[in-house]
Amino acid sequence: MKRVLIVNKTFPAAGLELLKNKVQYTVVPHLDFEPESLPTIKKELKNVDAIIWNTKHRLTGPLLDLAGPNLKCVSTMSSGTDHIDIHEFEKRQLPLGSTPQVLDDSVADITVGLVIAAARRFKEGVAELESGDCKFGVQWRLGQDIAGSTVGIVGFGGIGQAVLRRLRGFDVKRFLYSGRTDKPEAKALGAERLPIEELLRLSDYISFAKYILNV
Repeated sequence: MKRVLIVNKTFPAAGLELLKNKVQYTVVPHLDFEPESLPTIKKELKNVDAIIWNTKHRLTGPLLDLAGPNLKCVSTMSSGTDHIDIHEFEKRQLPLGSTPQVLDDSVADITVGLVIAAARRFKEGVAELESGDCKFGVQWRLGQDIAGSTVGIVGFGGIGQAVLRRLRGFDVKRFLYSGRTDKPEAKALGAERLPIEELLRLSDYISFAKYILNV
């Protein structure tokens, strides 16, 4: 039976049910941030046939070497592959799977909900209502408008673009985005690319649609 390594214990039970009786799987019993995570992955990699790389650890050539010649394929549980050394896969002619656009709409919906909640101070208002400390007056927890604001989107892939499309209905005045390259979709969506430092300075609301390191 083929051996599959799942490198993070957050893998869903429904996925394990699909694998059951088809392969012999091992789940690394750690989360990304736990110090045992990467050493355990390295230990379990040896002689596997496939890897489900559901982690933010970078997958590099030395790690693929640990898996050895039995390795036939790798799949991530992410839409992006920034944490994967694509050159190593090309060199080895090793298939790599990913999940582009699977959660774009879901994440964008939640993001817009959080923007509205932050603008209108829902958390503080609900807390006061639940505590019985409700105050009266037209200015009570009014918050601020989204209309006429500037929204910055850090990372303008599928999720970032889905966020913009939803927020256009709120009459946002200006959309900014930052990224390594110009996005061809930006012009049609009415977004302007700026360095992240300038985006942070100018934006009323900011959506981080990707991980940012060393900012």
